[in-house]
Amino acid sequence: MGNSNGSRNNDRPAEMIASEAKIESFLDAVWMERGLSRNTLSAYRTDLTSLARWLAERGRPVAEASRADLLEFIAWRVESGARPRSTARQLSSFRRFFRHLLRDAGRKDDPTARIDMPKIGRPLPKSLTEKEVEALLEAPQTSDCLGHRDRTMLEVLYATGLRVTELVNLKLSQINLNQGVIRVVGKGDKERLIPLGEESVEWINQFIKGPRTEILLDRQSDYLFPTRRGDHMTRQAFWHLIKRYAAKAQVGDKLSPHTLRHAFATHLLNHTQIYTHVARERLKDLHSRHHPRG
Repeated sequence: MGNSNGSRNNDRPAEMIASEAKIESFLDAVWMERGLSRNTLSAYRTDLTSLARWLAERGRPVAEASRADLLEFIAWRVESGARPRSTARQLSSFRRFFRHLLRDAGRKDDPTARIDMPKIGRPLPKSLTEKEVEALLEAPQTSDCLGHRDRTMLEVLYATGLRVTELVNLKLSQINLNQGVIRVVGKGDKERLIPLGEESVEWINQFIKGPRTEILLDRQSDYLFPTRRGDHMTRQAFWHLIKRYAAKAQVGDKLSPHTLRHAFATHLLNHTQIYTHVARERLKDLHSRHHPRG
């Protein structure tokens, strides 16, 4: 067995073996960091392996690709009949990969920095329907204290459109349940007040009164959503939880770090438009009663 593996490796260029190690390391990092779907990771692997093979034939590992290499590869792909959307997706994968090398693997420059994306119509991100969001919200087992915490976190995320990092780091001092708002300090130390909505206020109230104390036992914690150790949950741990609940709610294929925020924005807009339409119709009705024609 060992010999056959050794001979198989000997048949492959050293550049390709080095490239595959870099690609796998990148995929592990982005999966942990961003909780990407299997399809996205598979697309990254396909795009980067395609580039790595092309470069290996020219005696270079993928981590050492230059801007000229990438432009030549893209030109070769276009001549082979690649569509703009496919080229844009590949370039997006390369960007993510080389930015990762720049940040974490000692690369000094980003060869994709001055390569323009092909112009294509951008599709809207997949969103969850309100029914699918309901299924996701109902996935945690709320009779369990941790399940109750997870449900409350999902309710707050959906009701506010917070970033996951902001959600897991929420402290009790940031919540004003009487006014129904959260105070969040965002990028550039800008403070913003976000309305919670009745539903999530109710869930937070219930959570603080019982399950939160049960999770902490005798420990103290400033965090609204603590772990059993009293610390806050990591972003990665929260995404692992969401993936599990999404699979249970059968919406796993649609879930990404931006899906819930996008769903929140879409549903809020829909409700605002319905509310505005109803209010406008009522005003018209009121006006016609007070000012009858003729």
